[in-house]
Amino acid sequence: MARPKKKIQDLKAIRVNVRMTVSEYLTVSENAITLGVSIPDFIRLKTTGRVLPRKRIAPEDRKLFVEMGRIGNNINQLTKKVHLGMNNFPQLNSLLLELKSNLDVLKSNIVNNDSQAD
Repeated sequence: MARPKKKIQDLKAIRVNVRMTVSEYLTVSENAITLGVSIPDFIRLKTTGRVLPRKRIAPEDRKLFVEMGRIGNNINQLTKKVHLGMNNFPQLNSLLLELKSNLDVLKSNIVNNDSQAD
């Protein structure tokens, strides 16, 4: 089965080249990385008046959030298996819940520290 055709309005068929100074490019690049979007997407969102992501996150915090998300995903998978009765060790469930709670506290601390820096 072939992929459905996009509407003509949804195709990105027009290319716009923009010249900028090195400092302008570095600013745009830094803002895009901070918001977690590509440079073309950042420019597209900014120029069309669409809403940008609300929170600016430092690149090192973004990496931490990504890794915490992966850890959280693993915890959720393990918790699901425990709830389904697979490998049900009595203390494993409580340890997983405690670990998830600690990760949530870490995440909220990062967000609170980041908002105080603004």
